[in-house]
Amino acid sequence: MSNYYAFWVFLAGLIIGGGLVWIYSRMRASQKISEGILPYQSELAVFEERIKSRESELQKLTADNRELEMEMNRSRGEITDLKQSQTELETLLYKERQAMEEKVVLLNEAAKKMGDSFKALSAECLRNNNEHFLDLAKTTLEKYQSEAKGDLEQRQKAVEGTIAPLKETLEKYVQQVQAMEMSRQQAYGSLSQYLESMAVTEKQLQKETSNLVQALRSPQVRGRWGEITLKRVAELAGMSEHCDFFQQESVNGEEGKLRPDMVVRLPNKKVVVVDSKAPLQSYLESLESPTEEERKIKLRDHARLIQSHMQKLSAKNYWDQFSETPEFVVLFLPGENFFSAALEQNPYLIEEGVNQKVILATPTTLITLLRAVAYGWRQEALAENAQAISEMGKSLYERLVNLAVHFAELGRHLDKSLNAYNEAVGSLESRVLPAARRFKELGISSKANVPELGPLEKKARALQSSEFNTEKEVEDS
Repeated sequence: MSNYYAFWVFLAGLIIGGGLVWIYSRMRASQKISEGILPYQSELAVFEERIKSRESELQKLTADNRELEMEMNRSRGEITDLKQSQTELETLLYKERQAMEEKVVLLNEAAKKMGDSFKALSAECLRNNNEHFLDLAKTTLEKYQSEAKGDLEQRQKAVEGTIAPLKETLEKYVQQVQAMEMSRQQAYGSLSQYLESMAVTEKQLQKETSNLVQALRSPQVRGRWGEITLKRVAELAGMSEHCDFFQQESVNGEEGKLRPDMVVRLPNKKVVVVDSKAPLQSYLESLESPTEEERKIKLRDHARLIQSHMQKLSAKNYWDQFSETPEFVVLFLPGENFFSAALEQNPYLIEEGVNQKVILATPTTLITLLRAVAYGWRQEALAENAQAISEMGKSLYERLVNLAVHFAELGRHLDKSLNAYNEAVGSLESRVLPAARRFKELGISSKANVPELGPLEKKARALQSSEFNTEKEVEDS
């Protein structure tokens, strides 16, 4: 009995333990399933959103489908109507075709009958008309032959009339060609004379150029030419009155006597020194060089001499010898060709001059510089005129203020006179005139009456403008 009980107890425990184990395993499995489901929940939510959007799209498509079905039904109705109309038209067309075929049959029969009749008639007419046609053809041929003869004569005359203007035109063309040939010969003769005169002129020009080159070899002539060119440049720039030319004047410096060729006066009492004694001997010799190599050597010497002269000008320190002078001096070359030739041999000539405080200038650049200075002088004159106008305005304003003071003083005196007049009238009315009127009452024989005297209420008008409000100034004075 105890064993049986123990067996049931063991069996119950086994069942309970198995149940617990199964419950635990189910819980673990459920937990694992939950953990496995979590990653898919977000995707499930996304899919649900997509399903909702697809449902909305499906609803929209369903509505569109309904509209399309309605449109299709309408189209079907229209198609049915069109088919019915087509059937009616086909029936009508069939009837028309039958009627047309019947008409064609009738026409064919009529044509056949007419053909038979025509054949019978044509045979008879052919016999009758054959002779008539031959006679008519003979008559017509004779007529055409006579007309052809007349047309041939007329055409011959027309051809002659057409050729005659061409003949005249050709004759005129020949005459023009002959005239052109004569003109060409005359032109060639004139051209030959012109070329001969040009050759003579070129020889004279070469001679004059040679004389000019020979003359420019002299330093005095070159200096004089440079001075004349400087004066001409100053005249073109409109700066003659502000440019001082010195031909014999010199300034003592550390390097000896310094003689500038031109001094340009700037506004604010400043000056710019211009030197025109540039060495041009090598350039003039290059013009007479027989070979290209010798010409290049002379041009290199020309650039070297220009550079050396710039160094000498820089060493002289012109700006230290003149008061209020910018720290540079202008080296004037009297021709663009002198500058371009030197610059071609030494491209850094301008930079070297700037470093040495020497500015290279040709007539073109010097005119530009002088016109800029002339503009400065015009601005200076405008500034002086503006200053003079300002001083005159100040003086006029002070005079107007003084005049306003006098007017204000005059107004106060008028007010005082008016007050004195009113006081005198009041005293006269209250003390003197009543007694005078009593004489009239006492029987004085006189036609004149004592007038009524009243006070004057008007006052002198004061100056209201703030610029002339000087009452306080007058009171203070």
